[in-house]
Amino acid sequence: MARKTKSRSAAQAAVKKRSTAKAAARSSARKAVKAKARTVTPKKTARAKQRIAISHHREEDFKADGLRAYAKYRDLGIAAASHGLAQAHVIRLQGPCNPEEVSKLHFHAVDFQMVYVLKGWVKTYMEGEGETLMKEGSAWTQPPKIKHMILDYSDDVELLEVILPAEFKTVELKA
Repeated sequence: MARKTKSRSAAQAAVKKRSTAKAAARSSARKAVKAKARTVTPKKTARAKQRIAISHHREEDFKADGLRAYAKYRDLGIAAASHGLAQAHVIRLQGPCNPEEVSKLHFHAVDFQMVYVLKGWVKTYMEGEGETLMKEGSAWTQPPKIKHMILDYSDDVELLEVILPAEFKTVELKA
């Protein structure tokens, strides 16, 4: 009987040892899978260090070299300082408003766009919002690729526009 007990104890010990070894192997395999999963996660790319951008008002900084022929733009230096992360400019729409030139439905392929009325007023159309009169102190965001257009504006309108990223595509839509 002592022999059987000893044999049984040895067999049980061997089974326990194998069981422990299998559990350790499974645990190691799980750790390896988790470690691999962690290394696969994409790392954020380092952005170039942003610089300070200071822009003081000067009339000669308003240029007719922007997106629209009926507007003058004053670049605030944000695109250069942020290495293309964002752009900001003051826009003066040249009056009087000519709807044939101005009122063209379009959208911008941007991540973010915000406009603030510094002076005067502008009447806009935005898909899902309809016509809206924006006056001095009004601000709005335009979600990415929202269809919109300018309908009318005062002769003295000035807008502050902030867009991400600095370089983007504008798509004019056929009426």
